[in-house]
Amino acid sequence: MRHAAYAAMLALVLLGTLPLHRFYRLSVLRQPLRLLVAVAPAALLFVVWDVAATSAGHWHFDPAQTFSPRWWGLPLEEYAFFVVIPLAGILTFEAVSVVASRRREP
Repeated sequence: MRHAAYAAMLALVLLGTLPLHRFYRLSVLRQPLRLLVAVAPAALLFVVWDVAATSAGHWHFDPAQTFSPRWWGLPLEEYAFFVVIPLAGILTFEAVSVVASRRREP
């Protein structure tokens, strides 16, 4: 089961942040194009960087903690990372904004 460690970490991040969408009635997931525009440029940049860095031997991904399939030398979980982590950050930011605005209301 150790090979699923990276995927499990990503799943836990989603389990911790996706409920914020419903609980605070956020609109993040109801605006997929806006979310794509926010996430895709950075994801693309960092995927290119990761491919270059792993190809050059600067770092690697432990095969014992990731699933076997690789695209351009990166485990599939690494691609998911560049979607899951920004999504979690956006959901958290939006939830904090809702809470802060409620506290400012008289």
